[in-house]
This record gives sequence, structure tokens and C-alpha cells, in this order.
Amino acid sequence: MSDWTETYRPTTLSEVRGNNKARDQLKEWAESWDDHRKAVIVHGSPGVGKTSAAHALANDMGWPVMELNASDSRGADVIERVAGEAAKSGTLTAGGSGRRLVILDEADNFHGNADYGGSREVTRVVKDASQPMVLIANEFYDMSQSLRNACETVEFRDVSKRSIVPVLRDICRREGVEFEEEALEQIADSTSGDLRSAVNDLQAIAEEAERLTVEDVVTGERDTTEGIFDFLDALIKEEDAQGALYASYDVDETPDDLLNWIEDNVPKDYAGEELADAYGFLSNADRWLGRVRATQNYSFWRYATDNMTAGVAASRREPKGGWTRYGPPSYWSKLGRTKGTRNTRDAIAERIAEREGTSVATARREILPFLSAMTHHCKNRELTVRMAATYELDEGEVSFVTGSGKTTNKVESIVADAAERREEQTVAHSGNAFFGSASSDVDLEDVEEADEDDGDDQRSLEAVAQTDDAEDGAPSEGAADEPAEPDDDQSGLSDFM
Repeated sequence: MSDWTETYRPTTLSEVRGNNKARDQLKEWAESWDDHRKAVIVHGSPGVGKTSAAHALANDMGWPVMELNASDSRGADVIERVAGEAAKSGTLTAGGSGRRLVILDEADNFHGNADYGGSREVTRVVKDASQPMVLIANEFYDMSQSLRNACETVEFRDVSKRSIVPVLRDICRREGVEFEEEALEQIADSTSGDLRSAVNDLQAIAEEAERLTVEDVVTGERDTTEGIFDFLDALIKEEDAQGALYASYDVDETPDDLLNWIEDNVPKDYAGEELADAYGFLSNADRWLGRVRATQNYSFWRYATDNMTAGVAASRREPKGGWTRYGPPSYWSKLGRTKGTRNTRDAIAERIAEREGTSVATARREILPFLSAMTHHCKNRELTVRMAATYELDEGEVSFVTGSGKTTNKVESIVADAAERREEQTVAHSGNAFFGSASSDVDLEDVEEADEDDGDDQRSLEAVAQTDDAEDGAPSEGAADEPAEPDDDQSGLSDFM
């Protein structure tokens, strides 16, 4: 028997069910593409019809499709070779308008592989694309901010029950399957807005039954998971060590998230020595999770789970009763409050990594703090201008790096000077904003000689520090007889290192 999800995949946008608004937005994006020429990110939960809608759109527009799955090909070279070529040139097989649709599925998977160049490269491809591109993603915020900003967005929401049932009913009639209406409603209820899973469940049950009934659906339902609040109640108040461990098997949470839940809620019922013991076991669990992250050996998860469940339950000294108001980890709310700041940090780190040829992690962990220390509160104005010019920082980003807190007139003037410096550098074909303008005290010939010695086309941060020392009054090479004038309004690099 053929796969019903493929057999009954919509061939036109009018057949896409449950996301009428998103469907219309996608159609409008395609019809007006020549006006804006931007890619679109189609995001939403798995199984709600994102990829099907993209293919249906291509059929409606008469565009051939070139599809790439980010899970299979993540490297920058593959993106350049496949998506890049498809986005840049038309072919004899293109549609009547000379267009083709490039579909990049699971585009949010580039986030975890940013250090290999995939995220930066796909952002570049998207910005340079001369063909329509659709990026499919389950987790919108797992994509880099620079990629999100370069695209339009269309959100597909979970498909409602009243939209799923007619689809199941139509499939049953086409396949000649007898059914009870209540059975279809039960399938729609159990799949929580996932239309693809609903169709798969329907096919699985129909293959085993001559007539689809409610009893067949209940028997064939997936195993349900235990709610996190019921688990916390069992762990902290009821179960022994073994029972708590077994209860954790039915909780749909990763060990990292489960640790956060337990850590925040244990103090609501435990106190004194039992709380100290519980936190000792949670500390051990955290160490094991750290080893998992460091080694990618997921067999260590079992030791973390043993400590955070059996260990915490064994720490209980006396029976616990009554009702306790458990809540989500405070760590999550902190992440929510700082999301904007972290997005700014990551966007700057991506730009640094792209220019310096390093990983995003290294740029975030090592280079960005160093730049922040050197340009603290914009006191070393010349270096701050160079930094803003090199990494094309706006006012908010300069304020973030320098710790100014908010955009001020001083920051705005720095960004304006940086823009002017970039224009001058472009005209002069210098290739690096850190070299300084033509009127700078830095001898460009000396810099070029240093570059030849280093075998690199960019000056190191050490060279920058030496240059600024010279500007602050220290004699530089080739200028021993005529020291630079000190600037009373600026602080040297030594003040921030």
C-alpha cells in the first residue's frame, strides 16, 4: 500500500488545509517576488503542511523546484554549489517566467553547524539570490538573526481539529474505508494539530480493521507521556528511588530540561539536610550532563538521570503531603528576558567570525570580550571607530560592545565616522577598516610590511594595540624623532587590559 501522506499531498495551494492566512501570504509573496526579491522563511510545527505548501506553490506558479535538505548537506561548500547556483542562474528547464523555486528544508538545522560555515553561507546565498527561495524551519528562533532579518516570514500554525477531520473523511472515501465519524474525530484529537501524523495514524489503523471504529482508534493510540507536574509530585513526595527513576521514563523532557525543573521545585518541599543531599545529587547530574556536552557520549545520560531522580527521591527524610504549586524553571524566564541581548551578541559574533575566519563560538568567547575591554565606554574613540567600521556595527551594537548601555550622541558620531571610514577605505581599496584613513598617523607601508611578515591580509589585535599606544604618546617605529601628540580626551588600551 502506498504512503497516503504522499498520495494525498496537495498539488495546489487551494488544497492546503488549516492555514488559509499563511497560504494566502505565501501566494502573495510569490506573486510580488519581482518587486521585493526576498526569500521567505516558512516556519511552524512538524506536520502542518509547510513543505507541501511550498511544492503546491511551485505548481501554481509553474516554477520547477530544486530542493535541498539542510540535515543531509550542511557544509558551506554544498550550499554554495547547490543552492547558490540554483539561486543565481536560470536554466532551459525554468518556468515560463524564467523562474525556479529553491526549497531549503530544515533550514533551522544550520544553527548548530554555524561553525562550519553553513549558517553564514546560506545567509549570503539568500541575500544574493536572483531566484525565489523558500526556507522551511520547525524552530524559527534556532535560525541566526542575520538570516531571519534577510527574509520575509510566514508562520504555519497547528492544524485545527475541524480542518483535520474533513481531510481524513475524504481519504477514507477515496480509499473505500468505512468509518465512524467519532473515530476520525478521535484521531484528530490525539495528533494535536499534526495533519501528517493524523493521516499516518489513519492509514495504520485502516490497514488492520475492516471498518474504522472508536475502539480501533483507542487501541491504536500512541503511548501517552506523563505530565511534568505529576512527575514532580511523584518524585518529591511519593516514590522511592527506583519508582522515581521509572517514572522519569514516561516524561517527555530532555535530561537538561528535567534537571532545571527539579532544581527549581525541590526547595518548595525539601529543607535542611534533605535539601542539601538533593542538591548534591543534582550537582552530580549536572557534571554528567557536562561530560555529555564535552564528549557527545550520550550513554552518560543514564548516570545524570539516576542522580536527578533516584538520588533526589532517596534524599527525602520524611513523608511529604498536601498540594504544592510547582512552576517552570526560572532559568527559562531569564532566557526570555535576555533573548534580545543574546541575539545582539550572536549577530555581532557571526560578523566577527565571518571576517576573521574563525568559529562563532571563538568569536563570542574570546574576541568579543577582548574588543569590549579595549573599547570600554568608547573612551578609546579611534579604536572604537575602527571596530565599528570593520564589523559594520550600528548604534545599538556599538553600545552593546562598549558597555555604554544605550545609544548616545557619542555613539552616533562614532558610527557616522565609521561609515565615512568605510567609504574612504572602499575608494582606496585598502580592504581593512582597521588600517585607518589616509590622514591617520599610522604608516600604511609599515602595516603592509607587517602583513607580509605575518602572511595574513589583516592586522592582528596586537598590532592594533601597538598602533594605539603610538597614538597615545608612545614612540612608534619610523616615528621616533617625532612622537605623536597625546589626546587628553582618550584613554589608552592599557587602561582596559
